[in-house]
Amino acid sequence: MKIGLTYDLQDDYLRRGYTCEEAAEFDTEETIAAIEFALQDLGHDVERIGGFEELLLKLTSGKRSQLVFNICEGSFGFSREAQVPAVLDAYRIPYTFSDAMILAVTLHKALTKRIVRDLGVASPGFTVIKNIGDINGMDMPFPLFAKPVAEGSSKGISGSSKVYDRNSLKKVCTDLLIKYQQPVLIEEFLPGREFTAGIVGTGKKARVIGAMEVVFKHNDAQGTYSYASKFINNREWVEYRRADEKLFYLIEKEAMQVWRGLGCRDAGRMDFRMDKAGHLNFLEINPLAGLNPVHGDLPIISRLYGIPYQELIKAIMDSALERVNQ
Repeated sequence: MKIGLTYDLQDDYLRRGYTCEEAAEFDTEETIAAIEFALQDLGHDVERIGGFEELLLKLTSGKRSQLVFNICEGSFGFSREAQVPAVLDAYRIPYTFSDAMILAVTLHKALTKRIVRDLGVASPGFTVIKNIGDINGMDMPFPLFAKPVAEGSSKGISGSSKVYDRNSLKKVCTDLLIKYQQPVLIEEFLPGREFTAGIVGTGKKARVIGAMEVVFKHNDAQGTYSYASKFINNREWVEYRRADEKLFYLIEKEAMQVWRGLGCRDAGRMDFRMDKAGHLNFLEINPLAGLNPVHGDLPIISRLYGIPYQELIKAIMDSALERVNQ
């Protein structure tokens, strides 16, 4: 099959003057080459397309792929992850991963939490701060956790995200509102263990392929899976462990409720954290999970459960092709 590969190359954005943090969601040559090789190994003819603009040029010139393996994150707006899928839908070209509606909704963490709450899955209490004056009318017990409402790759999350008083909250929110130009999600801070689950498949055939605990090695990590924990001091600050069998089944039950309830497709990740009573709470979902073969959380989960990278890519393709062939 002729497969088009759409992606945002991190180096391109760095050359345009983006900082490393601003470009954190975009993909490295290592990731793109790994996906390309895996698809070729599965017998597909792969064409690198690039990002949104390159895709438009290809489509308006009359060229089409039979299916697009899409990992584009986009660079602006709440619906940035949905832009490539929306265009592909307009041209009736099938693609991997969730559709434009799901990608637009799930990037906005507060909207997602409202839906998840309606699905009957526990999630920490929250509010959204659109301007600094909103804090004056807020009535939530400290400590609280503050992060941008629509960022990925833990951008905007640091040791300062956990706040203990109103003055600290105002400072953190002011900084985030200015830097990220979007509302701030304020959540009840959960002090318990943190987990992330890897999911493959669609609908009734979706399954949790693994769940790992994110273990913070020492106080430098400050108990938060921050941008620094993921990309700067990962090996020094963080350790990944398979969830035990009892926890796995608990995570699996909640994850499937959310995944199927939202209508996510093909593959993704979901984050959970325990409250002080040890009850599991949904934090957020990434239906367009990073696929870096070394550092991506979904490939890390796969390795912990003995699933080779090639097999992960095959499972994603099998799920997408089943839709195409229906």
